[in-house]
Amino acid sequence: MAKIFISSVINAPIDAVWAKIRDFNGLSDWHPIITESRIEDGEPGDKVGCVRNFRLEDGGRIRERLLALSDVEHLCTYCILESPMPVDGYVATLRLLPITDGDRTYAEWTAEFGCPAEEEEGLVDMIGCDVFQAGLNAVAGALAD
Repeated sequence: MAKIFISSVINAPIDAVWAKIRDFNGLSDWHPIITESRIEDGEPGDKVGCVRNFRLEDGGRIRERLLALSDVEHLCTYCILESPMPVDGYVATLRLLPITDGDRTYAEWTAEFGCPAEEEEGLVDMIGCDVFQAGLNAVAGALAD
């Protein structure tokens, strides 16, 4: 089972960071590799069980189901339903914690999934850097403006 763990400190209060990332359909508003996103079947973007369907800048499409969303714990857990990546059983969580020293936010994005052994290192590097870290950097940059 492949595992990814990425963390960052964002120089903004947790409420501001959560407001930016909370909407499950809002990826295209802040993630640099997501060009458009929609929630299927007209469901709200904060309804557990809803499915987002989004396009990557390279033209690929990914469908993900929202498994958990907690305003108290500042976390979002989702799974991949369809993807051009050779992953199986992919489940990820994006979680925020307050840093009281300076009113900053600790963000961590984790995932576990199965994949062909020969693909694991490349997938872990690509998802960890190009998806998770790039996304956290984009949120930090947007909130620094």
